[in-house]
Amino acid sequence: MKTLRLILGDQLNAAHPWFETVTDDVVYLMAEMRQETDYAPHHIQKVLAFFAAMRSFAEERKGEGHRFVYLALDDAENTQGLEANIRKVMAENDCQRFEYQLPDEFRLDDQLRLIAEEFGENASAVDTHHFLTARGDLAEQFKGKKTYLMESFYRKMRKAHHVLMEDGLQGAEPAGGKWNYDASNRKKLPKGHRPVEPLEFDRDLTELEEMLHACGVKTIGKVDAAHFLWPVTRAEGLEMLDYFVESCLPRFGDFQDAMHPEFWSMYHARISFCMNAKLISPMEVIRAVEGRWREDPDHADITQVEGFIRQVLGWREYMRGIYWAHMPEYATLNFFEAENPLPSWFWTGKTKMACMRHAIGQSLRYGYAHHIQRLMVTGNFALLAGIHPDEVDQWYLGIYLDAIEWVEITNTRGMSQFADGGIVGTKPYAASANYMKKMGPYCSTCKYDSTDKTGENACPLNSLYWHFHVRNRPKLERNPRIGMAYRTWDKMAPEKQDALLTRGDAVLANLENL
Repeated sequence: MKTLRLILGDQLNAAHPWFETVTDDVVYLMAEMRQETDYAPHHIQKVLAFFAAMRSFAEERKGEGHRFVYLALDDAENTQGLEANIRKVMAENDCQRFEYQLPDEFRLDDQLRLIAEEFGENASAVDTHHFLTARGDLAEQFKGKKTYLMESFYRKMRKAHHVLMEDGLQGAEPAGGKWNYDASNRKKLPKGHRPVEPLEFDRDLTELEEMLHACGVKTIGKVDAAHFLWPVTRAEGLEMLDYFVESCLPRFGDFQDAMHPEFWSMYHARISFCMNAKLISPMEVIRAVEGRWREDPDHADITQVEGFIRQVLGWREYMRGIYWAHMPEYATLNFFEAENPLPSWFWTGKTKMACMRHAIGQSLRYGYAHHIQRLMVTGNFALLAGIHPDEVDQWYLGIYLDAIEWVEITNTRGMSQFADGGIVGTKPYAASANYMKKMGPYCSTCKYDSTDKTGENACPLNSLYWHFHVRNRPKLERNPRIGMAYRTWDKMAPEKQDALLTRGDAVLANLENL
């Protein structure tokens, strides 16, 4: 009995058990499809990265002797739909059995489950052998609880996988004596400090770009396709990881929250695309970082190392667990009942707000922004401005190279917009111009005055901050983590309160022209 095995574009795991044996009885199918390019307006670099990675992966497996059917986007045999392609290739190759790896997006999981049901006993699904947790582990750990605390999940993961742990009198203890060094990871770049130069690759993808245009695929953002800078193979992903460990890790923790208009990469690893496409695994990333620290603690201290590992071992696995615990309902949550449309300048970067102009402009240029730019610049504005979470989701899902729904929607609708009402985070991450001024130099070159709160030239964030808290007071004032905001508001003179709300009303009425 011949078997067709489907591999999706984010399942590029060469170490998967499927590839341990070469046999003529198994045919692998990979396909570039309009189904996937068109469900959201994706960044041109995102589409190019996935297609280039898929093509390289297929060629490598063919070189090992595996039978592959690869359908390019412009292939006349490509139906552009998942189910039709599966059925067509199975018939052409006389396959009676269908197998697939569990997808990481609910829509694909639902689609493939229905397809597999039609094949009955001649269909099965296997794990991707990538993540460190199963889909339902997080839900099981927090069964019966309204909120899911990432810190307790993270500590459990540290213990389970013996990461950054030391044997002590009471058993395994956290290395350095603390579980979390987040308080040490919030520094801004000192004046005159220049981060390391980012590692960039140089791959010619002009033919692939021309194919996308010829097929009429609509994309956003910019690209220099003749010199594509992102890693798209496992070898390149490992090279990027090694560069991070040797050149960036020593200062990563210190400046992971810092922002600067001159430096787009800072000390960040930029391996999230390779990880999310499964070219490299989370555990090999964790062991590379921890191993370098244990080999030479002076190379990068524990605050740098723990700050990075927390993102991979804790946050990444935690967000995936949230996704599978709450989808598909999660995609409908709108705790603040936000209804405003996303300003059109989110797609162009043409705004007078310096922090937003830079974060959006960088995103359009590179398909990339680091976590604080996403959370505390673009995300913070969308939260304060009451943008509908559906529109925020679509923007984040489309614009970032590493955005796949399982990780995008939980960070956006949950962490950034608090649209889930507190499943992911314990409070909304709302900030005025003071935060922007603290973490980057944007305010000094901005048209708006960061120190002014109510004037015509006042930074929009200042009045929006208070407007957000006041209009959502019934839902937030009992939150112990933001009680100080309401106590501060209640101590303000009534005329100051009125001025702030009036300015906030004006900003909200003029979002398109900020």
